[in-house]
Amino acid sequence: MKKLLILSTLFLFSLAFPFSLSAQEDVQKHPSCKYCGMDRAKFAHSRVYVAYEDGSTQGTCSIHCAAIDFALHIDKIPKTMQVGDFNTKMLVDVEKAFWVLGGNKPGVMTKRAKWAFAKEEDAEKFMKESGGSAISFDQAFTAAFEDMYEDTKMIQERRKMRGMQHKK
Repeated sequence: MKKLLILSTLFLFSLAFPFSLSAQEDVQKHPSCKYCGMDRAKFAHSRVYVAYEDGSTQGTCSIHCAAIDFALHIDKIPKTMQVGDFNTKMLVDVEKAFWVLGGNKPGVMTKRAKWAFAKEEDAEKFMKESGGSAISFDQAFTAAFEDMYEDTKMIQERRKMRGMQHKK
């Protein structure tokens, strides 16, 4: 009887949360970011997943690292691009997401944050609470390229400091 209750509970749980199980398939396929090594599950709220027309895929921790991938593979054409919703961590189409640039929450791999939201009201709430401005995906991706030099310098400095701390 106890075994039946446990199995029934697990079955009902799987029915109640089907999207959360399949939504993390990209993290299983690409558990860490190829460019910086960050844990994509930990940064599910900022991760980017790209499926290319040639059938290959790439998962990054952020729009910053997605921009690196995009620049390095100019001959590969993205078929789909998805980003983690800031609140739910579920993947949403980058073009359908509501993007916020800036604000007082530190960005992932960048000084100037670029956050995506599945719902416009969530983006508006974020801006009201944390600042920032509403932008399109094209503007967010352009900003990632514009910020690349300063962000790369910031990352190098942080890693240099961490390396010095470990040597002491």
